[in-house]
Amino acid sequence: MANTDSRVTIHMAASLDGFIARKDGRVDWLETSDEFAGGATMDPGLVEAFLRTIDCYVMGSRTYETALGFEARGLGWAYGDKPTFVLTHRQLTRTRDTVEFSSGDLAQFVTGRLRPTYQAIWFVGGSVVSAECLRLGLADELRYSILPVLIGDGIPFVDRLDKDIDLHLAEVTAYKSGMVELRYEIPPRVRT
Repeated sequence: MANTDSRVTIHMAASLDGFIARKDGRVDWLETSDEFAGGATMDPGLVEAFLRTIDCYVMGSRTYETALGFEARGLGWAYGDKPTFVLTHRQLTRTRDTVEFSSGDLAQFVTGRLRPTYQAIWFVGGSVVSAECLRLGLADELRYSILPVLIGDGIPFVDRLDKDIDLHLAEVTAYKSGMVELRYEIPPRVRT
C-alpha cells in the first residue's frame, strides 16, 4: 500500500537553453560566475537543513557515473548517507552501502518499493528517467534550476514525452549566483 504522505520530486539543473549536460555527458558549465545582486543567498545551514528532509534519491546510471566523477575529483558525494537508487541494466561499481541498483518496471518500483518506505523521494538526474517518471504520472512536483549559461546543444531536460504535461507554478526563487529555481506542482489528474 502506498504511503499517502509520500512525495516524488523531479529535480534537475539545466542551462537556460534546456540542456542538463553536453552531448558527451560533461557538466563543466554548472559552475558559472554570474552575480545577481537582488537574489537570495544559498545559506549553507539552510541548504543542509533542507537536504535532511530528503529521504532517498533516484537517478539514472549516467547521473551516477557523473556523481562518481565529482567524488573522484575531491568534490564529495552529493547524496550524503541517504539511500540512493540507481536505475540501470548495466553492471556498475557500487562504491558505498547506501547505493542500490534497480532495473525493471519503474511504476512498480516507485509505488511498490519507494512510496511505502520513504516520504520525500527525489529523482535527481537523467532525461530518460525523468521523462519516464512524468509519462507514468509518478511525480508530484518538479524543481527546475536554471543556470545563467547557454551551451547550444546537449542532452535535453526530458527525453521525448508522448503527451503534454500541465504544470502549476508554485514558487520562483532567484539566487545571487544568477540561478533561478522554479517549483511546479503536477496536478493530480496527470498522476497515477
